[in-house]
Amino acid sequence: MNYTIKESKSKLSDIEKNLLFKIYLETNDKNIDNVSRTSAYFDFYLKHPDIIWAFLASMVSRNGGYNMCDLEGEWFPKILESPIRKQLFLTYERANWTIFHDAYPQLLLYHYSTKMGMPMFHLLAHFHVSSFMVKEWKNYWVNRDKQRLMNALIVNEQNVIHHAVIHHHFYEKKVFHSLRFFFQDFFHFSAVLLPTIRGEIYGASVNGFKSVHKRINLGKRIASVLFDPELYPFFLEFALKTEHTGSRYDYEQYIGGKKRDTPFLRMSFPVIVHHNRWQPDWFLQGKFHRKWMNPEVKHKHPVLLTEWFLNKQKQLHTYIALKDLI
Repeated sequence: MNYTIKESKSKLSDIEKNLLFKIYLETNDKNIDNVSRTSAYFDFYLKHPDIIWAFLASMVSRNGGYNMCDLEGEWFPKILESPIRKQLFLTYERANWTIFHDAYPQLLLYHYSTKMGMPMFHLLAHFHVSSFMVKEWKNYWVNRDKQRLMNALIVNEQNVIHHAVIHHHFYEKKVFHSLRFFFQDFFHFSAVLLPTIRGEIYGASVNGFKSVHKRINLGKRIASVLFDPELYPFFLEFALKTEHTGSRYDYEQYIGGKKRDTPFLRMSFPVIVHHNRWQPDWFLQGKFHRKWMNPEVKHKHPVLLTEWFLNKQKQLHTYIALKDLI
């Protein structure tokens, strides 16, 4: 069982117990694979558009699916052996699962708080949510600062995966110390993409992935693009009209001259059964930095990535093709 209902000095009411169990079941039901998680985030956003982090999470989760499907596409199997691809998939999958496992009960508790007309965030501790987020949800219930809550969730989830995935001994040894990961990281072949049905791609490249500071900064930069008043309608249109399958062809279909070279996620990977490992409350470890909550971000590079990303893809494909000939 992934969550444990704690005993407290004041006994839980039957309503609270039933609510915890309902959230437990709903979270497990949606935390099956990248496709189900991505849809759950977006469906929640459509119900609660004030929780803007949910839309951000759905778009970032789409990118997680793209990265997974790359591993079984036309190109990566030519350069990465099957065991390495499996390890990379498990890393992407574990991070995707871990964030959902932590974040979705928070979203559902907010949902049911609105239904009940009273805050129920004292129950977050039963899902081992950080004390930082308990405070931030209570703050949001009173002040309704959407930007602050989104930044808080970015900060929280990156700290959660920092300890559970990035610095977990298995992933650190098998993936993050590998030359292949450093190659991809250094040359910015990885990017978080925000596509439109007009064939344009916005977003930001990922480098320094092991740094929690840089990942938080990236999340805030992506959010600033996603919710730019002029661009937001195009991203929402893409999300509404484009079913997430994990394949890059989800967005490449809108770019002229592109053929499908990555598969559907559910036709390529099995459902992984995860086991939750207890993690200490990161906020109580004294590792919080006030600058993380600063909403201001700076873009050092253009946010319109269409030509840049397509050129990077060509570079990668050329490298793989040449290496395949050797």
